[in-house]
Amino acid sequence: MIRLFFVASLVIIVLSIPPAFSQTTISQEYSEIEILQRAKGFFGSTTAGLAKAIERVFADHGEPNAFIEGEEFGGAFVVGLRYGEGKLHRKNKEPRKIYWQGPSVGYDFGGNASKVLTLVYNLERPDDIYRRFPGVDGSLYFAAGVSLNYQAINNIVLAPIRTGLGLRAGANIGYLHYNQEHSWFPF
Repeated sequence: MIRLFFVASLVIIVLSIPPAFSQTTISQEYSEIEILQRAKGFFGSTTAGLAKAIERVFADHGEPNAFIEGEEFGGAFVVGLRYGEGKLHRKNKEPRKIYWQGPSVGYDFGGNASKVLTLVYNLERPDDIYRRFPGVDGSLYFAAGVSLNYQAINNIVLAPIRTGLGLRAGANIGYLHYNQEHSWFPF
């Protein structure tokens, strides 16, 4: 009887001890260091302006759970158009091809071609990105430049960081429509 009590007590004690190596959850978000490394590889180098833009986004919104690497071109003479394509990256998932286009209106003149690194926040399902994201944009490209703006709808926030070439100056309001397929129709 004592032996049975001892074995039963030992089993209860062993079952109540938490395992030394409990399962840790793998982060589904990207750290600032990971994004800076991706930016350096994607843009070819990390300039002080680009690093400050990334630092600013992390200070405002924290760690993103996805990002888009892509290229775009646009132009404006009061009314503007922007077209782009890239890949949506999420941790431990295959990248997805993504396209975007959209109109803008404002005091905006010129044209530019840019590489774009868009940090994506609160994207629960990848299909949630396929919609229109309104935003306000201001840019000054004289040969080269870096720009950052925020686009948000519902709980999803996008922070496109652009660096490129062109001659463009101004500010505008508009939206970008993200799609699975390319379209020249900007609306």
